[in-house]
Amino acid sequence: MTITYKINAPLTAAELAAVFTSSGINRPVMDLDRLQRMIENADILVSAWDGEQPVGIARAITDYVFCSYLSDLAVRSEYQKQGIGKELINVLRGHLGEEAMLLLLAAPSAMEYYPQLGFEKLVNAFLISRSK
Repeated sequence: MTITYKINAPLTAAELAAVFTSSGINRPVMDLDRLQRMIENADILVSAWDGEQPVGIARAITDYVFCSYLSDLAVRSEYQKQGIGKELINVLRGHLGEEAMLLLLAAPSAMEYYPQLGFEKLVNAFLISRSK
């Protein structure tokens, strides 16, 4: 199996929904219009592909010079534990450059995963939740 990584490659909402659903990440997978807007409004979409099938996604919003927010990191369940998530982050960081930091909000089940990728656990964050 050869996985290829692409930056801002075309991706449909249905393909994104399939990756999210298989990965177990909690996203509005039944709302394809919303997923399409998530794709269109991302600054960077790094995708991992097994042939013609997307198997992993890292989606980020950034200014490229100071801060970046990793809004999604998802890998299809059958492709997990093969280093794909780590490589998605590496490709993303390489594209961002050295000036921009990378921040994310982790699901409780992923709290032990992100330090393995070089993320530092923080306690100084605040949130206003979405209403929809």
